[in-house]
Amino acid sequence: MPVRIIVGAQWGDEGKGKVVDLLADQADVVVRYQGGNNAGHTIENEFGKFALHLVPSGIFNPRTQAIIGNGVVVNPVALREEIWKLEERGISVSNLKVSGGAHLIMPYHLLEDGAYEMALGKGRIGTTRRGIGPAYADKAARIGIRMQEVLDRGGFRRKVREILEAKTRELRLVHEADVASLPEECGRFMQAAESLAPYIADTSALVWKAVKQGRQVLFEGAQGILLDLDHGTYPFVTSSNPSAGFACVGAGIGPTYVDEVLGICKAYTTRVGEGPFPTELHDADGERLREVGREFGTTTGRERRCGWLDLVALRYAARISGLTGLCVTKLDVLNDFDEIKVCCAYKSDGKVYPDFPPYQAAVREVEPVLETLEGWRSDISGARELAALPAEAQAYLAFVSNFAEVPLRIVSVGPAREQTIPIGELAW
Repeated sequence: MPVRIIVGAQWGDEGKGKVVDLLADQADVVVRYQGGNNAGHTIENEFGKFALHLVPSGIFNPRTQAIIGNGVVVNPVALREEIWKLEERGISVSNLKVSGGAHLIMPYHLLEDGAYEMALGKGRIGTTRRGIGPAYADKAARIGIRMQEVLDRGGFRRKVREILEAKTRELRLVHEADVASLPEECGRFMQAAESLAPYIADTSALVWKAVKQGRQVLFEGAQGILLDLDHGTYPFVTSSNPSAGFACVGAGIGPTYVDEVLGICKAYTTRVGEGPFPTELHDADGERLREVGREFGTTTGRERRCGWLDLVALRYAARISGLTGLCVTKLDVLNDFDEIKVCCAYKSDGKVYPDFPPYQAAVREVEPVLETLEGWRSDISGARELAALPAEAQAYLAFVSNFAEVPLRIVSVGPAREQTIPIGELAW
């Protein structure tokens, strides 16, 4: 299968980075197709432990072309620093390319992000305040700045100055924001953007050429399907579309070229920030999941909210992105539970709902209908095949796969690359 899409099938933080890093060994091209540096992948491989925010996970394979697609919004300072950190640890970034159509995040976007959250008060969305939403808003309003404009240095700097003047006026008069440092910060961001010029390319053409040549292409998204701007728990969503359908838009390739869509989910559920979370636990079990699973944001360091696996939401995510395979991560985090619960339906006003509500606001009001499965009470981190797992762990995985109506492809039993159980044939 030459073209695969990897998506998060929950609210993000599912372990996509590890799966992409694993599959990148076989890939010729790895493309990040949406989001910004508000997301992160934690990867552990033979080079060490890395937290990536913009650079695609395929960067560790020197023969793999790593591409930041046009659907991504790029903080140039953050990207430059990420490149520097990789190079300092001996990782070459000569195989990195950035789409000329990717939009830039500028300092006024960060100020706008904070100002909007402050204005919302108790109704705040819980953004990372990285300027992602305002950058996408400018893109839609057609006043954004694209990476390709950096190639015309004079025109690029003129455009930034013109937009900065308007943004400064709005931030000062409407939001009463401190804009004194904005000109200097914009200068720093422009300099960083200009230093990225050697990486800029027509990445859509690169991907298309690779597909036509029968090379192996992997698309990776940020966040998860339940944070999708159109299909997530709006308004507590991200500002782009992590769903598989957007991979084609965010990379510049037609949908007829896609062969497989793998969804990544944890063996339990987590969420960062505000918004509904039907299976959230506020007890010792939730705290144990957080502690054992080391559930702290790669990008923000914030504690993740933890709860039992929400199979209703997982089946919804599978439908939205047309999953052809399921990858379950962090199964080992459940090692010490006598009983493990999963959500198989929602309940509200005495009625039971087997499917995700069509009106997202309704998710806030539901209670999970939980089913209890038997735990395995043993260390599974050394298992390398499905048959080596305890019968209870195998039964848990079968229950998840059957409910989601998606076949299992990968099970992760630890953070290291080798702590992975492939199911079936994973070769391209």
